[in-house]
Amino acid sequence: MNTVAASIPVLRWAAERARLTDSQLQRCFPKWPLWLTGEVQPTLRQLEDFARLTHTPFGLFFLPQPPAITLPVPDFRTMRDEAPREPSSDLLDTLYLCQMRQEWYREHSLMHGLPSLPFVGSSSLHEKPSEVASRMRDVLGLSTEQRVKLSTWTDALRQMISKADDAGILVMVSSVVGSNSHRKLDVAEFRGFALVDELAPLIFLNGADSKAAQMFTLAHEMAHIWLGATGISDPQPGQVPNQETERWCNQVAAALLMPIEELRATYRPDAPLPEEIQRLAREFKVSTLVALRRLFDAGFITQVELWQHYQEEQGRLRRLEERSGSGGDFYRSLSARASKRFTRAIVASTLEGLTSFTEAFRLLGIRKTATFYEAARELGVTA
Repeated sequence: MNTVAASIPVLRWAAERARLTDSQLQRCFPKWPLWLTGEVQPTLRQLEDFARLTHTPFGLFFLPQPPAITLPVPDFRTMRDEAPREPSSDLLDTLYLCQMRQEWYREHSLMHGLPSLPFVGSSSLHEKPSEVASRMRDVLGLSTEQRVKLSTWTDALRQMISKADDAGILVMVSSVVGSNSHRKLDVAEFRGFALVDELAPLIFLNGADSKAAQMFTLAHEMAHIWLGATGISDPQPGQVPNQETERWCNQVAAALLMPIEELRATYRPDAPLPEEIQRLAREFKVSTLVALRRLFDAGFITQVELWQHYQEEQGRLRRLEERSGSGGDFYRSLSARASKRFTRAIVASTLEGLTSFTEAFRLLGIRKTATFYEAARELGVTA
């Protein structure tokens, strides 16, 4: 039996990056504890299996120490009092896939002479968030009146994504890495990111989050596009992030989803506050935390009331999530995971012979030709 001298620090590091516990690993590799003490070395086959399980390049296991892995984009996440964790392989692989998709679409746009999008990078931190939000509504064709008529948060999110797609933004939503259902994304690690480009602006939303939370993340990441600031985020409406960019993007997102003027017109001051935030959240299709924050911004509640009810509401939402599980990935179709605009473009390009099927399958995360042609029919690329 051929054994290999794998680096113990790299074995530990690979397990931590993959967010795998010792008990989970021991079920797959019974001698895992002995690997960590050096008493037993893994066989070549076992190390290959471990590399696949942890999504770690095989050659790294022969380094004396783990390599330094950093995010390829700015990190705007609010880490509270915790030390920043090294990005997981799931987050990194999602970022790399989206970067490859963006590069393909940028080249596609240049080849077809598509114009640059004037709204990308058109705003600055010195502008009032409410004014930027107003311009965003004009570009996207968004109206609160339309959203109020929708029955669910899911419908509102789909509408907002569709509006962004029509404006030229590639919006991709998934709760897993690519199309691998065994690699679930962790909301505690990130909620979304924006990759700025004048021809191919891209937003990714963690589909494991709740629909109301995804609405706020989408609005927040669109503010990043308008600002021209690429980065990964963990936007939460009640937090006041240390970074000026995140504070500003949170303010723009709140103003986009819940304009103060429209809030003033519908607010019921005599209603009990817990009931009122629930009603406003349903009407505007936002989270109750956004509704609370906007009531404070409008001067309807004090800062003491804001934080008291905010903490209570956070606890209530956390209990709901524990009972119901994650928000789930309701965007199961190919065009939703990879964006309708991107999917239509690469499918058409492949059928025209400009892109190979191999590259298309890799970027779309599919393996079957039947899936490709089904997407072509759904998107109207073929009859």
